[in-house]
Amino acid sequence: MTAELKPRIDFDNRTKLETVIPLSTPYLIFLDPSDICNAKCRWCPTGSGEALKYKKPQLMEKVLYKKIIDGLCDMPEKIKTLRLYKDGEPLLNPYFPQMVKYAKDSGRFGQIDTTTNGTLLTPKKGYKIVGAGLDKIFISVPNDYDQEYVDRVRNFYLHRDQCLVYVKIIGDGMSCLDKEMFYNDFGTISDRIFIENLAPCWPGFDVGKVGEKGIYNQEIKGEPMVCSYIFYSLSINSDGTVSLCFLDWKRDMILGDLKKESFKDIWNGWKLHAYRTAHLRKLRKEVIVNCHYCGQLSHGAPDDIDQYADEILRRLT
Repeated sequence: MTAELKPRIDFDNRTKLETVIPLSTPYLIFLDPSDICNAKCRWCPTGSGEALKYKKPQLMEKVLYKKIIDGLCDMPEKIKTLRLYKDGEPLLNPYFPQMVKYAKDSGRFGQIDTTTNGTLLTPKKGYKIVGAGLDKIFISVPNDYDQEYVDRVRNFYLHRDQCLVYVKIIGDGMSCLDKEMFYNDFGTISDRIFIENLAPCWPGFDVGKVGEKGIYNQEIKGEPMVCSYIFYSLSINSDGTVSLCFLDWKRDMILGDLKKESFKDIWNGWKLHAYRTAHLRKLRKEVIVNCHYCGQLSHGAPDDIDQYADEILRRLT
């Protein structure tokens, strides 16, 4: 196996958030090209169909996308990562390669990446994505993948140019033989590979039985009371609304609408400030319903800023 055996999160080389908050510009933006998915994963609100109870699925329109990117380019500093993914399968949007190129040509994003289930990663589409300048692709391998699927990933990897290929799979329910086969199949056609654990990430959605380790097989040391994500990232839905969190699958933590207002105003607005203040005061379980039921902080959050909450609060007020 030539791929690096590491999770997609780099725990060792992260900026210490307590030293840089508040940020004039977010480090990370989730921007959803599609909240429709062609997979039927039971542990996902979109794939399971549960999300259909709360929203009408759609593809992001090209005109709206360009308006949003233009607005993000107005931020004081470059955005470190533009992640073209949130709720659905990004490659279902026929304009995906153009989306990558438009953002790339702006020069205002440190890197552009996406997450896909890989089933639509045909050679033709792969060439276009690489040519558009995608920097990194996270491929979530279905548990029932076949040889044709492996061949598609291999073809993309062999023609990836500058694009890093990270491959992952949900390991719950996999036998030791299954895991060995996964490493054999993808270990030489990816830059990084990992078997992740199922975790109760989405507030109000039951993913089923989970194990005693975190997403990245890390020990669960407790549950932070302050969410670090809301200090360095925001999420833009396929309809142009902005969510507090990338796990806002019901869209009931909406901060604003980019069809009507600027991203800069939302980032600096009172709604986001109120959420942040509530978290820093350790009140998220008392006053924020979705945050109360979130399992991401215990099972997958890469940062813990609880001990710096009072200090950060003083800076914000």
